[in-house]
Amino acid sequence: MELQKTDPRTVTREYFDSLLLEQRLVGAVEPDTETVIYGHRFATPIMTAALSHLKTFNPDAGAPMEAYAKGAADADAVHWIGMTETAEFYSVMNCGAKTIRIVKPYADKDKIFAQLKEAEEAGALAVGMDIDHTFDRTGSPDLCMNEQMAVYDVPAWKEFISATKLPFIVKGVLGVRDAVRCAQMGAQGIVVSHHGGRMPSAVPPLMVLPEIRKELGKDFPIFVDCGIASGVDAYKAMALGATAVSVGGHLMKIVLQEGAEGVTARIRQMTEELKGVMAFTGVKDTSSFDPTVVHLRNF
Repeated sequence: MELQKTDPRTVTREYFDSLLLEQRLVGAVEPDTETVIYGHRFATPIMTAALSHLKTFNPDAGAPMEAYAKGAADADAVHWIGMTETAEFYSVMNCGAKTIRIVKPYADKDKIFAQLKEAEEAGALAVGMDIDHTFDRTGSPDLCMNEQMAVYDVPAWKEFISATKLPFIVKGVLGVRDAVRCAQMGAQGIVVSHHGGRMPSAVPPLMVLPEIRKELGKDFPIFVDCGIASGVDAYKAMALGATAVSVGGHLMKIVLQEGAEGVTARIRQMTEELKGVMAFTGVKDTSSFDPTVVHLRNF
């Protein structure tokens, strides 16, 4: 029972629900949800998350990785993809979505450089790497889908970042210390995330997000995932400092059951939910969020 109380997924959901919003209707206007990410304009700041292996674990699901990408493309949203090989990556890229590729910290450095190069040549929007798959839960280098991971030092990270002309994003940041170090290494973005609770008792991303935003400044791209399942969740993340948000587990169920059309419909619906809360709180566009509208419930 105690494990359930401290499970990061449970705590993250509880933290989302503990954040309440004040109304600001005097002088409010109809909001605009368009968002610019790495120089490209999108209809929404709600993105897919970097999922992997949907076909592996759901062999009867048709082509779920491609459907996931097409759903994002049709919603005019940014698409992310996680651990993948060349054929699947190019198949996903052919779906037309502006895609960010997240590479694992493979022990095989040549594979890392090859996948960074593939992303660049295929016209990806950005590229990045997980840091939260460096270790397994025993503190040893992780083994993910039979692929050995490695522990890399700061010079190695700088080498990866400088190996591509694309914006490089570090995924799995969950505190100010790592956020600042990522920026100092040359990263052009971070994902504040606990990767579905890989570390026990991990803090909710939104709990550390405001301090990260304060340290990195107003213009540094900060993306957030973990537990976002509505436009209201997206609003709270953006009010506290997120540039945009990724939706993973919530959309995974939809893509497996409803395909690309379901993903498109849900992203659009979440965007409408977001727009509605923006209207009620006096936020005119995605660059005008104000953290003082958010209050932590203490009753």
